[in-house]
Amino acid sequence: MAQDYTAQSIQVLEGLDAVRMRPGMYIGSTGSRGLHHLLWEIVDNAIDEASNGYASEVAVTLYQDGSAEVRDNGRGLPVDEHPTLHVSGVEVIYTKLHAGGKFNNKNYNYSGGLHGVGASVVNALSRWVIVDSYVGWAHWRISFESVLDEKTGKIISGRVKDPLTKIGNSRKKGTTVRFLPDDRVFEEKSFNGEQVARRLRELAYLNKGLHISFMDERISDPEKREQDFYYEGGIIDYVKYMNQDKTVLHDNPIYLEGEQNGTIVRAAIQYTDDYSDNVFSYVNNIPTAEGGTHETGFKAAYTKAMNDYARKVGALKEKDVNLSGEDFREGMTCVLITMVKNPQFEGQTKGRLGNTEVRPIVESIVSECLYRYLEDLKNQDVGTLIVEKAVKAAKVREAARSARDTARKKNELETAPLVGKLSASTGKRPQDNELFIVEGDSAGGSAKQGRDRRFQAILPLRGKPLNVEKKRIDQVLANDEFRSVITALGTGISEDFTLSSLKYYKVIILSDADQDGAHIRAILLTFFYRYMRELVSSGHVYIGMPPLYRVQRGDKLRYAYDDKELKEILKGQGKGYTLQRYKGLGEMNPEQLWETTMNPENRKLMQVTCEDAAQAEKMITVLMGDKVDPRRDYIAAHADFNRKDDFEQHAVKGGDLNA
Repeated sequence: MAQDYTAQSIQVLEGLDAVRMRPGMYIGSTGSRGLHHLLWEIVDNAIDEASNGYASEVAVTLYQDGSAEVRDNGRGLPVDEHPTLHVSGVEVIYTKLHAGGKFNNKNYNYSGGLHGVGASVVNALSRWVIVDSYVGWAHWRISFESVLDEKTGKIISGRVKDPLTKIGNSRKKGTTVRFLPDDRVFEEKSFNGEQVARRLRELAYLNKGLHISFMDERISDPEKREQDFYYEGGIIDYVKYMNQDKTVLHDNPIYLEGEQNGTIVRAAIQYTDDYSDNVFSYVNNIPTAEGGTHETGFKAAYTKAMNDYARKVGALKEKDVNLSGEDFREGMTCVLITMVKNPQFEGQTKGRLGNTEVRPIVESIVSECLYRYLEDLKNQDVGTLIVEKAVKAAKVREAARSARDTARKKNELETAPLVGKLSASTGKRPQDNELFIVEGDSAGGSAKQGRDRRFQAILPLRGKPLNVEKKRIDQVLANDEFRSVITALGTGISEDFTLSSLKYYKVIILSDADQDGAHIRAILLTFFYRYMRELVSSGHVYIGMPPLYRVQRGDKLRYAYDDKELKEILKGQGKGYTLQRYKGLGEMNPEQLWETTMNPENRKLMQVTCEDAAQAEKMITVLMGDKVDPRRDYIAAHADFNRKDDFEQHAVKGGDLNA
């Protein structure tokens, strides 16, 4: 019998209970991403103080007990009584959703935290929070906790433990926040020190002259425990850092800066001999990986100004068509900062800027500054090399486009590369289908026999594909292995890429757990990142995780996916077991490959995402570029080929999924 749906059925979540019940709505996930999101919320509050001119120092500390602390020397949080809620301002900030001083421009001209939920969400999802406010020549402290109510069996989130108390007089100013993420909420319990350091370094670059220090108390070596970030050149230094392992075409980056109607625009641009382009955009210190109106305005203005310059210097004649934006951006590394008083982000995670009024402002500022730069005689060599590179890029792009059109007409791109290669699935729904890109014919044969052909397709690779990092698009299209991948997926590549045409919603790279397998994974991931980036950012790319060991005792069979798991299995085996280490996928028979690696009920997949585009770009350059020394140094320091290669761990961030 159906239950009646009445007003009594409607549940009202009080206080911070909504955050506790649906944390993913506020921080994205309860895995590593969500855990670090807590820290970024508090860090962003400190950075807002600095970017508005109230603070010059920010310090972050990770402690042995799993807690994190953020300190700044800004104005301190308000400790006076709120006029309507009749509790202190700091208590309101940490216990009320949508409460803060950033809903207008009286306290902050520019801010990344406009929803007023950051501090309260951190409180709701922490075991405890301690806030010290140094304001009015006094030191004040308040603490909060999330505890289990023994009567109801529910957790009371973020209640005041110790009310606001004056500790004493102090000459210091600013805010210190220390919190312990609640292990009852998060699957991931520990902050990633390298990830934290990368974000703090990025923030130091984005805020010229700001001192940021980072202390990781969990590191035993005192020389590696502390890092300081300070960059007088700001984003000019950032672009140089991004390109330090590349071959640059001009030493001094182009710098553009202007303000209009309260919106500030800054851009630093430097060209390398690469064939790809990288525009890293930020709004109020928040990375906008999905772009937005500020990025659209920048690209439009840049393309128009450079086409005008190309005609002025005679590189384009009157009868010639304008060059495309892609042509002018080939080899470009650009950091674009836009400071907006009332930014409208898409969602709490702030991936894309939506303010329509920002685009014409950015266009106007970039156009004016770029024309002024190009008119300066000392910059004309840089302008000329940009135009010359763009003209060459246009010729290559047109040749590649003609090759694609010709191939389509001859039906070569659609069919020829797949003859005898692809074992397609019989299912017609792309969202249900999976494509396994498998290393070698031997493993491909086992995968074909072991798969469920209703939704699983197999594409074996014969030898290592081309390293696309230093190749032009026409060379990529001439490579049989990549032509097969392009054809199988059906999306096209580069500017022709169309995600809606994707034939398989899960694209799974399946290679051996050794150096060669790691190299193949890195090559394929580089290809997807360079030519099908939306495939990665939309979460369609996965790494298959085959077991390393097979342990059998009598009729009992178990598999271990890494050395740690093997040790756990062997503890309970006693004597009389057999141990096999798989040297490659080809050593597995079809049944074993299905049971361990392909069966959705048992397998482990690593989903590949790209949360930090700047770090992904740098790691691809180090690992796949043409400079040997940076790659050798990095591999010597970090590589562990026993499980996941460093490209997967650092360039693109994934998480273990039992899919």
